[in-house]
Amino acid sequence: MAGAAARGPRPCLLLPSLLLLLLLPAGRAEPELRFRPPAEAPVRLFTEPELARYDGHQEGQPIYLAVKGVVFDVTSGKEFYGKGAPYNALAGKDSTRGVAKMSLDPADLTHDTTGLTEEELKSLDDIFNNVYKAKYPIVGYTSRRILNEDGSPNLDFKPEDQPHFSIKDEF
Repeated sequence: MAGAAARGPRPCLLLPSLLLLLLLPAGRAEPELRFRPPAEAPVRLFTEPELARYDGHQEGQPIYLAVKGVVFDVTSGKEFYGKGAPYNALAGKDSTRGVAKMSLDPADLTHDTTGLTEEELKSLDDIFNNVYKAKYPIVGYTSRRILNEDGSPNLDFKPEDQPHFSIKDEF
């Protein structure tokens, strides 16, 4: 045994170390990862003027639209929401009422759901869950969802009290 120790480290212990050194790019102290998680933009709060900037009219700019106060990046559906596209009127604003009524009438392109029928509210929930939440990433929320008209915090706002709210579905 004493003779084995005098001969140096055993080859089977050197092999993993040599392989690691061969795999490292020159001058790097750590292995480069093959998989890098996508860099996701943080979820943010949008005022109406900020959301209006993302209406699909500026080339190279993402296209956002809000439904039920949730802002979605619909850029991947540019053929539907981009400039001159059939649903471009919905982009750059909270179009909750228009989505519920399946209407592009400018008077319906608002967050206001007052007076919607049960059928329209059911349609809104179906489209919200099965189209927008299923297909498009959430990039933020409208400020109206948690702030009062004057910009002060809505102290009565509780996410868990919102219709059909589930924290695991929001993020």
